Amino acid sequence: MAFTVIRFNLVDPAATPEPLAARYRAALEMAAYADDRGVDTIQTEEHHGVADNWLPSPFTFAGAVFGATRRIAVTVSAVIGPLHDPLRLAEDIAVLDLVSRGRLVTVAGIGYRPEEYAAHGVDWERRGALQDELLDTLLAAWTGEEFGYRGRTVRVTPRPYTQPHPMLLVGGSSRPAARRAARLGLPFFPSAHLPDLEAYYHRLREEYGTDGFCMMPAARTELLHLSEDPDETWARHGEHFLHEARTYASWQSRDIRSAVRSAATTVDGLRGEGVYRVVTPEECLAMGGDSLVLHPLCGGMPVDEGWRSVQLFCEQVLPRLKG
Repeated sequence: MAFTVIRFNLVDPAATPEPLAARYRAALEMAAYADDRGVDTIQTEEHHGVADNWLPSPFTFAGAVFGATRRIAVTVSAVIGPLHDPLRLAEDIAVLDLVSRGRLVTVAGIGYRPEEYAAHGVDWERRGALQDELLDTLLAAWTGEEFGYRGRTVRVTPRPYTQPHPMLLVGGSSRPAARRAARLGLPFFPSAHLPDLEAYYHRLREEYGTDGFCMMPAARTELLHLSEDPDETWARHGEHFLHEARTYASWQSRDIRSAVRSAATTVDGLRGEGVYRVVTPEECLAMGGDSLVLHPLCGGMPVDEGWRSVQLFCEQVLPRLKG
């Protein structure tokens, strides 16, 4: 059975506070609905200072999801590690791990937008060293024991629910990212289908004598929206998919690789490309693959249309996947 994901980044280019608050509330209600029907995880992410209101606080959102649900996981993919105070992040993740009884999954990346670093007063050139410090600190902090940190002795409490520590993966598309994961014995989460990088990670693990595994995206990753009439949905709402695709593509430098990167500049081009797909329930069932990623509120999608997609997925696809 495919692993099922509902993605939320809460983008809304035109939102004022009232409709944006309604969008956040709808996402929580969708998460609770998906939880009752067996979806595996809610996926969210972190970006800062984006004009279209891209979610900047994934752990706050994760806590709200945990309060509204009983069993579904939340995957933060990814937190921009160097923008966070390591001790405070260790505490926040530990508390969320306790609140959720181990349902939080954190993918730690370093990001790819220098302007986010500048806005937070963090040196872009030091991002690799800061990420190394962050990962070392998280693992030491979650033992509950005293450890050395920036020339002083500290201790972080409470200890997390999950032992030996909450689920933490290292994300990225570079050899330094794979090296960090291998050195610490952490799972590696490449941002694209990169078999050579996966092999490099496992080779380093053997050299370090550490455990770990690689969660690599498929060669073709698709963001899904369900509809009984895909042609009508593309005609009415295609600009929402294109907005997100163009915004995300504008952040990507040549050396950044992403499983969901699009080169499209028109709605028709985006539809033909196949990164964003609108499918019927029957087409969704026929897709196969290891995972299905639903993106119901993509690019400012109207909430009612998002609900139609979620309900089609949960009522017409999930029961047959499980059956």
